[in-house]
Amino acid sequence: LPPHAPRRSPMVVRLRLARFGRKHAPFYRIVAADARAPRDGKFLEIVGNYAPISHSPAENALLVKRVELKVDRIRYWMSVGAQPSDTVARVLGYAGVLPLAPRRKAGASSKAAVGEME
Repeated sequence: LPPHAPRRSPMVVRLRLARFGRKHAPFYRIVAADARAPRDGKFLEIVGNYAPISHSPAENALLVKRVELKVDRIRYWMSVGAQPSDTVARVLGYAGVLPLAPRRKAGASSKAAVGEME
């Protein structure tokens, strides 16, 4: 590089949710994106869909959430260093792509958890 060229830091890629849909009826795309890009902004690739609310009354009664994943592409992005967000890691855990992360107890703050460990 020439001495006057700006130094570029390596791009940190995250697997995260990008929100779509209308008010009170969201659905999400699971995308590989630069960590510095805005939530619904520029992304590198769409690797899945996640719909927490179904339009079918029968599915809503059963609390069914729709998830579509491109598992091969997710594994590729993880192999080159992409880090999933907490929510995407949970969805991938339920789908069997990643091991399930241990759940924290409801209402337990991180300070209380640190105090219990000591």
